[in-house]
Amino acid sequence: MSNQSHSHTISLLIDLVQRPSVTPEDHGCQQLIAKRLEAIGFNIEPMRHGEVDNLWARLGTQQPLCVFAGHTDVVPTGEQSAWSSPPFSAEIRNGHLYGRGAADMKGSVAAMVTAIERFVQSGQTMNGSIAVLLTSDEEGPAVNGTKKVVEALAARNEAMDYCVVGEPTSSKALGDTIKNGRRGSLSAKLTVRGTQGHVAYPHLADNPAHNSFGFLDELVGIEWDKGDEHFPPTTLQVSNINAGTGAGNVIPGIMTVDFNLRYSPATTIEQIKSTLDALIEKHTMSADIEWHDSAHPFLTPTGSLTDAMRASVSAVVGQEAKLDTGGGTSDGRFIAKTCPQVIEFGPLNATIHQTDERISCSDIDSLSTIYENLLGRLLSAQEN
Repeated sequence: MSNQSHSHTISLLIDLVQRPSVTPEDHGCQQLIAKRLEAIGFNIEPMRHGEVDNLWARLGTQQPLCVFAGHTDVVPTGEQSAWSSPPFSAEIRNGHLYGRGAADMKGSVAAMVTAIERFVQSGQTMNGSIAVLLTSDEEGPAVNGTKKVVEALAARNEAMDYCVVGEPTSSKALGDTIKNGRRGSLSAKLTVRGTQGHVAYPHLADNPAHNSFGFLDELVGIEWDKGDEHFPPTTLQVSNINAGTGAGNVIPGIMTVDFNLRYSPATTIEQIKSTLDALIEKHTMSADIEWHDSAHPFLTPTGSLTDAMRASVSAVVGQEAKLDTGGGTSDGRFIAKTCPQVIEFGPLNATIHQTDERISCSDIDSLSTIYENLLGRLLSAQEN
């Protein structure tokens, strides 16, 4: 089908999805967007770090600065034959656009760009500035992406006042959920040591798997906290357990367990670590833990940004959006370190990272209108 038969937002989304930008590749997505933004007066600043492409584009020099943030990279497709249409074909069927990244999050990126274009071209007097922050590293290590851009902006005292991250936050219907914060993410690798030996001579060995069963049973049963008025409770999930040589007659000498905690502010990292140390000592295991702290909790209290987004959602799609802090991490965790008001808002997340990822075309057009409405509420002279 010709892109000319679609809205500007859907046409841009088709172009973006057809670019196989699997992390950390960008495949020209940011160049395409930069060209469109430059055409309406934006100053374009590519910020490449290592093999990661980042884009900072800004229109205006005054405060407040309203930033739209997103990512152009996508997760791998998996077995492409399992898809009902090629994952980078951007095929439209039954009112939905199918393709890897359609929902997470090229749909939001396309909606942001066309919303900004319409707002700027409307000729409204703008009290403040608009910026777009894009990276090709959100789905990967997230080391050389948004984190580096935020650090560069902070180093030159370029302050953000509002930021909308286009993550797919909607659950049942477009606009039902706004993320105004996230729990922290703390990962760990537990290594339990024993003595390798023959299964027929257990008295000559020491099985780390057997030694850890009581520990693991107690670990997964811990109630860390009950959360609070803003955050759900802290949760722990074991993701990998490995032991053995592959032979059925060998007692393993080492067992490793990977687990992750999504923690609310009601429990600190120090409390988590001390609890684990005490539990290891209680079960008299020869073990150590390697920790990786990848995200701290953040919260944007109810205020001008959450109010403006809720009003925009209500005006465009009639939903009464709820504020929520559940789910996974996003690049909002980096932006929140320097920006006082950060929210995430985007389309339905039902098919993200799945085979046949897809997004409703009408929802994407509505999302663009919501973003445009938000700009009017935050930056238009008539609204201030």
